[in-house]
Amino acid sequence: MIRTRLTELLGLDVPVVQAGMSWVSSSSALPLAVSNAGGLGVVAAGPMRLPALERTLDEMATGTDRTWAVNLPLHRQDVGDVMDLLERRPPPVLVASQGGPKRYLDRFRALGTRCLHVVAGAEHARKAADAGVDGLVVVGAEAGGHPPPGLVTTMVLVRAVATEVPEVPVVASGGIADGAGLAAVLALGADGAQFGTRFLLSSEASVHPEYQAAVLAAGIDGTRTVGRGLGMIRAITNEFTERMTTLEEAGVDVEDRREVFHGATLRDAALHGDVRGGKVEAGQSAGLLHDLRPAAELVARIRAEYEAAVARLTQVAIGTPEAPGQAS
Repeated sequence: MIRTRLTELLGLDVPVVQAGMSWVSSSSALPLAVSNAGGLGVVAAGPMRLPALERTLDEMATGTDRTWAVNLPLHRQDVGDVMDLLERRPPPVLVASQGGPKRYLDRFRALGTRCLHVVAGAEHARKAADAGVDGLVVVGAEAGGHPPPGLVTTMVLVRAVATEVPEVPVVASGGIADGAGLAAVLALGADGAQFGTRFLLSSEASVHPEYQAAVLAAGIDGTRTVGRGLGMIRAITNEFTERMTTLEEAGVDVEDRREVFHGATLRDAALHGDVRGGKVEAGQSAGLLHDLRPAAELVARIRAEYEAAVARLTQVAIGTPEAPGQAS
């Protein structure tokens, strides 16, 4: 076991959190695999209709006796209905994003659900901590999907939040590909790491093979942030991101960019394999990843890589450094 405040809080073997990724983990397969391997598997409720979410909650409850979570974007139009469902079938952990914690915190804490809140800055982290959340997920600029608007890097942002809110466990997210990345964010003051793109490239991910192939082919400079003023995303460079970049660099008004931005969807890429015109959301860590493996194997590998990184730091401390291992 790797013991941190996060593993103690949630009963995990390792401080490894699988990001709640729309479509990728909008089913039970990937979250079950991660939770059963000792990490925190997260169901992405964002795009799920209520009957599908209810089935998935039942599958999670019967498929593991380990801790698991549901990620809920609070901007969802029927979020009240979703919260009603989650109240009837409360998950062990709720990871809430894109809204304030007062909307849900008392309701789910009363059910015994641990509540983690996603933040993109130290100010929001302080407000969430003062509201009483159990932990924070801090998302840096390298992350796929929705990075922070200011594009502050994970290294800087996590350190800022860990310093500002030392009393609350912090999960670092963005650009973390392996166990060396886990060791790095723990050194910054985090209590765990969230892995998105790494688990996107797992055999249990509910995503089209062409999507995974596009992510595997990307280099560390193979993603772009587009959609400023429209809900910025980080995605693999393709025809869609090229067109958006051209419009943004030309200074085209946000309203004139809206149709192009919303005309491409994550669903088309994730479910139908449209990797040219769809939103192939992925983080910069894509360039560090070179294989697709079962999620349980990835959790075990991250643990081994973490131990190797810590051993190397020990060698550095006594003056006999070894070469660092490669990410995979």
